[in-house]
Amino acid sequence: MNREDFPMLKQDIIYLDNGATSLKPQIVIDKITEYYEKYSANAHRGDYDISYKVDVEYENARDLVVSFINAKCKEEVVFTSGTTDSLNMIASGFFANLVEPGDEILITTSEHASNVLPWFRLANDYNCVVNFVPLDDNLHVTVDNVKKSITSRTKIIALAQVTNVIGDVRPIKEICKLAHENNIFVVLDGAQSVPHMGVDVQDLDVDFLAFSGHKMLGPTGIGVLYGKKELLENLEPINLGGGMNESFDSPKEIYLKELPNRLEAGTPNIAGAIGLGAAIKYLMNIGIDNIHERELHLREYLIEKLVKLPFVDLLNLEADSGIVTFNIDGIFSQDVAYYLNKYNICVRAGNHCAKLVKNATGVTNSLRISLYFYNTESEIDELVELLSDKEKIMKEMI
Repeated sequence: MNREDFPMLKQDIIYLDNGATSLKPQIVIDKITEYYEKYSANAHRGDYDISYKVDVEYENARDLVVSFINAKCKEEVVFTSGTTDSLNMIASGFFANLVEPGDEILITTSEHASNVLPWFRLANDYNCVVNFVPLDDNLHVTVDNVKKSITSRTKIIALAQVTNVIGDVRPIKEICKLAHENNIFVVLDGAQSVPHMGVDVQDLDVDFLAFSGHKMLGPTGIGVLYGKKELLENLEPINLGGGMNESFDSPKEIYLKELPNRLEAGTPNIAGAIGLGAAIKYLMNIGIDNIHERELHLREYLIEKLVKLPFVDLLNLEADSGIVTFNIDGIFSQDVAYYLNKYNICVRAGNHCAKLVKNATGVTNSLRISLYFYNTESEIDELVELLSDKEKIMKEMI
């Protein structure tokens, strides 16, 4: 599906690590190159034609994000360096001014480090408590388990919409409704969901959303922080500097710009934002529902083949995403990844930056296949053929 658009796929390579970063279509590469070759000026700084061109392209990218996630207005969309940056801004810029000793933050053991460590620091700095919503037998989050976990001190629920190891799709709309009925904020890590499925922030009624450009065909170093406008108004800028202030005459006389500029200090990642805009246009042209449907088909195709191999231990047999996590009995995951690399197949091995998930799975390291719409059945066939001969793996990994 659209493979001809991706220069990387012209190589002899099978790329199955899309959960880490996606490949880039030529149209995105061209758009970034166009900025550097034809109007490589700063944004919101110059009084000349090419600077105005930058302003138009940069803000057009923001408008595309607004449309893609159905935000109410552009003031709700802040460009950051990625999901990690966005989540840290939310924790340190908003909740650090709101939490009180004893307040509770609910997460799960299957969260990525970026949705764990900022909350750990917040808890340590402000004497809060981090508790974990139990996972069910499939390692999924249920509304019932969230409900059972809420206490009178719960202030924040921070969850990935799709987790990067288990690949489960959480019932976020229902969780948001439950949370708001109890005056609880919901923070959503959308790194693994926004590139692959429709995410409507108004329909979900989520308070904050964070996601990255590089996982959705865009460049690295660009991400998005979405927040309801009335909440972002109370988010203290983590960085202060050029571009985000109106004036400053003394320590007591500092005046900041309106949203979203007040949260984008310094020269932004202009090429990154413009590239992200091009990636969003590309995804919208294909149709995010078509992408999700294609990934689910590929996952089912892969699972049907893997379950026939008796020495393959699947960690997430049930998941509505393109993530498949497994191990080969008796072989270290990194050794299997090294073996596959010899045949130009790229997969992920390790703990996948989700070091707490071992508490639920009992498995420290695993192999992860993360599919995208440009992967094919023939690539899966080649992967499974290589995995089907355990003796060959054992022999060649030495």
